[in-house]
Amino acid sequence: MSAEPDLRLYFLLQRAAHRLRTSADRRCVAAAGVTTAQIGALFAVRDEPRQTQQQLARTLGLRESAVTALVARLTAAGLVAKSAHPTEHRAVVLELTEAGERALTAAQPEIDRFNAELRAVLGDDGFGQAAQALRRLAYWEA
Repeated sequence: MSAEPDLRLYFLLQRAAHRLRTSADRRCVAAAGVTTAQIGALFAVRDEPRQTQQQLARTLGLRESAVTALVARLTAAGLVAKSAHPTEHRAVVLELTEAGERALTAAQPEIDRFNAELRAVLGDDGFGQAAQALRRLAYWEA
């Protein structure tokens, strides 16, 4: 009786995520001076202006403490601006600055190249299937 091969899916997901993140980070830092985590936050703020840090944490799937540090780096770099929330005295709202918009514009060609390379590795069907599977895993309630 032959045993199924140990696919070690969790290990493979971690390894793939690490390799993809380090490669994408290197490229995006070179092209736009921002990491992929920062780009994700910039896209989220651009797509939903005047959101709170708490909302951004939910969007990114991160703890609020991680988003606080991320937003601090983005504001220090002049990529995001914070202003007082109109009704919640302890909250701030986030807006993309012109520098943040320029960073996204500078990063976009590298993001497109990276995605094209992933499509070449996975094939168009594989790329779509992988995206769907990862989306299901990202929102899976284990």
